[in-house]
Amino acid sequence: MEPLRPKKTHLFTPGPTPVPDAVLREMSAPIIHHRTAQYQEAFGEVLTGLKRVFGTEHDVVTFASSGSGAMESAIANLVRPGDEIVVAMHGRFGKRWAQIGERYGATVHVHETERGQRPEPAEVAAFVGQHPNAVAVFCTHSETSTGAVSDAEGLAAAVREVNADAFLVLDAISSLGASDMQADAWGWDVVVAGSQKALMVPPGLAFASISPRALERARETTEGRWYFDWAKTVDAHRKTPPSTPVTPALTIVLGLRVALELILEEGLDAVYARHIRLGRATRAAVQALGFELFSPDDDSSTALTAVRVPEGIDGTKIPGTLKEYGVTIAGGQDDLKGKIFRLGHCGWVNELDQVLMIAAFERALVELGVDIEIGAGVAAAQRSLYGTTAGVNA
Repeated sequence: MEPLRPKKTHLFTPGPTPVPDAVLREMSAPIIHHRTAQYQEAFGEVLTGLKRVFGTEHDVVTFASSGSGAMESAIANLVRPGDEIVVAMHGRFGKRWAQIGERYGATVHVHETERGQRPEPAEVAAFVGQHPNAVAVFCTHSETSTGAVSDAEGLAAAVREVNADAFLVLDAISSLGASDMQADAWGWDVVVAGSQKALMVPPGLAFASISPRALERARETTEGRWYFDWAKTVDAHRKTPPSTPVTPALTIVLGLRVALELILEEGLDAVYARHIRLGRATRAAVQALGFELFSPDDDSSTALTAVRVPEGIDGTKIPGTLKEYGVTIAGGQDDLKGKIFRLGHCGWVNELDQVLMIAAFERALVELGVDIEIGAGVAAAQRSLYGTTAGVNA
């Protein structure tokens, strides 16, 4: 393989994702103190912008952690030892809800959907109905390990029918900013997310939108947590000017302020439509090259596309070969390693970026000796992006 010169790098994983130049410039500025008016003003703008993206009028808390920290905060604040909870699991990160719940002493009831498929709201609700003492139901929106995205609105409505008192908690770590989110209108008490995916900043920030009744539950006791205490954090965020109880990841917060400006300037609906277009183009491309999808073939999969590795191909070599061309994608995880690969189209990515990724993918396949029609994937992606089946030398 002749290396490309000059060597450039391109990130197409479902997280971390590319960071806009304007965000990088902001983050490279001299460090400031987090108790200054300059930072507190920026932090207030971040909290306001996050509420718009979450679709909430309620409190959004921030922590210096990965998204998993926000997940743990939800269980630490809502669940007491001995409580029953339900986890609707359709992949690796749904399993994380169950693991955290067990660590906090909960009795965990797991409803499992086949990986690569979306949970059926009626089936989840029926399972919740079998466990009437469950204090909370935990779900995953975009399952990053498979690309399958649950019907968050339908799930909340169905579960409320059988248990109106349970707290509903949603992991939107790889969907927030890539898919529509209406935390309040859909009835989610808590939605958690992280910074390094569609919000277009580096890893290191976690968020949770919290309904008033969930916050009331958190205020009942402070046992079992300190850093992730919602009440303490909300009280600091509500100050004028807003503050944090501990030192924040202030450089990333300042970058997030710029990223949110970019998102809101483009418009949330336009951002979501762009992610849908990129998903359609990616699915069209890999299918034109003869690959089968692992994630659903519909517009719900906005952050990534998961693809099955055909028999006779060493799937573990695909990401490594692409890396030689400066393109980073994600392989499968756990027992899916070598069986699927995941192509990200999330965050600071446009149509030409995605065509570049498909072109590199074709090169890698040729390098691995896979029999493909060179250019078929690129042409299919271009036709999808143009919204036509004609042209592009078809």
